Amino acid sequence: MASKVYFADLRAKNPHESKISKIQKLFDEAGFVELLGAEDLTAIKIHFGEYGNDGYINPVFVRQVVDKVRTAGAKPFITDTNTLYSGSRHNAVDHLTTAIEHGFDYSVVRAPLIISDGLRSQNISEVEINQNHFKSVKIGSDIVAADSMIVMSHFKGHIVAGFGGSIKNLAMGCAPAAGKKDQHFPTSPQVNEELCIGCGKCVEICPTGAAALEGELSRIEVEACVSCGQCMEVCPAGAIDIDWEHDIPIFLEYMTEYARGAVKGKEGRVGYINFLLKITPDCDCVPWSDAPIVPDIGILASKDPVALDQASYDLVNRQKGLVGSALQCNHETGADKFKGTWPRVDGTHQLEYAKKIGLGSREYELIEI
Repeated sequence: MASKVYFADLRAKNPHESKISKIQKLFDEAGFVELLGAEDLTAIKIHFGEYGNDGYINPVFVRQVVDKVRTAGAKPFITDTNTLYSGSRHNAVDHLTTAIEHGFDYSVVRAPLIISDGLRSQNISEVEINQNHFKSVKIGSDIVAADSMIVMSHFKGHIVAGFGGSIKNLAMGCAPAAGKKDQHFPTSPQVNEELCIGCGKCVEICPTGAAALEGELSRIEVEACVSCGQCMEVCPAGAIDIDWEHDIPIFLEYMTEYARGAVKGKEGRVGYINFLLKITPDCDCVPWSDAPIVPDIGILASKDPVALDQASYDLVNRQKGLVGSALQCNHETGADKFKGTWPRVDGTHQLEYAKKIGLGSREYELIEI
């Protein structure tokens, strides 16, 4: 059965057609008020963006959802979990500082900020899911404790997931560092000694000390590695890589099962909004924002995260790719833009697997508002 996905484009000729007005209308048309109970403690799941990144969702847009949740009689809080890798969101103090510096202050969003897995990512709840890879998953305790949730996602590319939307925001975004490590486990990087130049950049960036120099070559200790991928990003010689053909489909399945765990116990209590703006090739976890690969498209909302991500994926691919962006190929209308950016990843595997485990439907009815 096709799920309803509501779409607002970016054309505007009067105040009633502003992005702010369209977010409010999407909330109403998608029936999100039906998800919220009086006095609900409602998590608004957001990505605050790594310091140096500017692709994250505008805090003013988040404020519109906060106000709608308050009007429904619920009590909103804005939340995320700490990162596995080193950076500006590795603990709650740095994370909250980054969020506030990026504009997610109470005076702007009118809701408290709560890092759901605590100060050092130790506020963890084990959620039973009984799926193919995981019998249970680790989710930030304050997300588990919330009565309802609105998931606001910046739809963009991703080096190992192909693309990231609602499913990835649920999976990685709701998991503490230990849960992120569980998901990344299949993607342990390896050093190609023929390409390694012994520069030591991987050693400098590694958050766990898994990377080290032995003579003039790097090595990665598998037992200590948390598969965060930072070494791959900084290696100037491209000497660090993973087994894309074997590891990535498993990673996507791990990730999707975690998404299932993030909403366990909140059936019929979660709404999703995807922002197809600044569609960058990389996740907002990187401390930069590359040029978009396609023009801005619009904003979508649904009660089904799989249908929402599928519709977002299709809308991106209908666009003509931007020349001078990270797109290596597939610039023409209808071609797969994410495969054109990350050719070794088939991100649609997360959609098919999500359908298989009952997270949602790939069939959708797109309703323009």
